[in-house]
Amino acid sequence: MNEHIERLTNLLLEKSDALSYAQARTWIELLWEDFESTYAKAGEKYMGKEMAERVVTQWITHYGSKLHEFVATNPKYAHLLNQGDHLKH
Repeated sequence: MNEHIERLTNLLLEKSDALSYAQARTWIELLWEDFESTYAKAGEKYMGKEMAERVVTQWITHYGSKLHEFVATNPKYAHLLNQGDHLKH
């Protein structure tokens, strides 16, 4: 799974220069977990890591350049994604 996470982290870093590596990785882990838990709650059969990677890739493609703005409207995640805590890539 680390290969999937690493690949997605690098894709997100290509889409957004506002995130550090640590922030991008945190985003990927959150998105991955969100997809898997939502899928499970819906009672769907687990389709594997490839499906999760495909969905997270779509989210990055559509929203990757704006993910850093999410913290401004959702302070619940601010401690995970605080802009001042990380060096940019």
